[in-house]
Amino acid sequence: MTRLLVATGEALLGVDGRDAAVLLERPGLHAVVVDARRPDRIAAGSRGAGVWETEDGGVTWADARLPEPDVFSVAYGPDGALYAGCEPSALYVRRGGEPWRELAALRELPSAPTWSFPPRPWTSHVRWIAPSPYDAGLVLVGIELGGLMRTTDGGETWADHRPGAQRDVHALAWHPTEPGRAYEAAGGGAAWSRDGGETWEPADEGRDRHYTWALAVHPSDPDRWYVSAAPGPFEAHGDRPARAGLWRWSGGGPWQELDLGLPRPLEAMPYALAWADGRLVAGLRDGRLLESDDPGDTWRPLGPDGLHRVVALAA
Repeated sequence: MTRLLVATGEALLGVDGRDAAVLLERPGLHAVVVDARRPDRIAAGSRGAGVWETEDGGVTWADARLPEPDVFSVAYGPDGALYAGCEPSALYVRRGGEPWRELAALRELPSAPTWSFPPRPWTSHVRWIAPSPYDAGLVLVGIELGGLMRTTDGGETWADHRPGAQRDVHALAWHPTEPGRAYEAAGGGAAWSRDGGETWEPADEGRDRHYTWALAVHPSDPDRWYVSAAPGPFEAHGDRPARAGLWRWSGGGPWQELDLGLPRPLEAMPYALAWADGRLVAGLRDGRLLESDDPGDTWRPLGPDGLHRVVALAA
C-alpha cells in the first residue's frame, strides 16, 4: 500500500493503515507534494519556515532555502522543477541545480493590484500551483483571492484570470490521463476546462453549497471528480459547525452528495482529498481520515485516532 502523507498544520505524518509516523515538524506546515517521477522526493511548505525537501522518502530533510518564509503551495512539474507559492503573492521556481528564481511576471498582471485575501485584505497568496503533467511549460496558478492565471512558457509570461473560472481559487487539478482536462474548486463554486485551462465552464448543478474547497479527480475517468463544500468560509473554517458535505460529479452531472457514514451535514469540513492505491481518501478539519475503495459509495476510518486536524494530503 502506498504511504499516505498527512499535513496537520504542525507536522507531516506518514500513515500506513492505522499507524502513523512523524516525518517532519515545522510551524504552519500545510502544503505537501510528491514528485511523480521520483516518489521518494517530497516537498513540504510552511507558513513561517519556507520549503523543506527530502530525497529519501522522509528519512532526512533539508531546508530548500527559498528566499521567502511564508509558503502556501508547492508543486513539482513533469520535468522535476519545484514551484513554491508565497504570501504576499509571489511564485518561485527551482530547476535542476539552479537557484530559486521568482517568476515575477505573475505580479505584473493587470489584475494584480486588485488581489486581496478577505481575512487579511492588505495581502493575498498563491493558494495553488498546478503544472500540467503533459507539458512542462503549461502551469495554472490560483490566487486567493485574485483569479486563475495560466502560463505556457514556464512562467516567463502569463495570461490573466481565465474566462469562466472562479476568482477565489482554492484547489486546481489536471486529469492524469486526459490531456487538456483541468478542474477548479473555489469560493464561488466549481469549474472545469476541456482546453488546457484556456477557458472554463461552471459545474454547480445539484450542489446547494457553493464554497468549495478540497478537490480530487478520478484517475481513470475524466468525467468523475469530487469537491467538498460548505455554505461559506465562516462555516468551513470557523468555530461553528461546518454544515459541509462531499460531492461527486459523474458524466454530465449533476453533483451527488456522498454519505461518509457520519451525520449530515458534516460538522467538520473535508479539508483535503487524495487518491492512494485506487482508494479515495478524505481528511477532515477535525483530524479524521476516511477512505473509500468503491469510489465514494462507502467509507471506513483510516489512520490513527487523535489527530488535531488534517489540512493537506498526498500519496
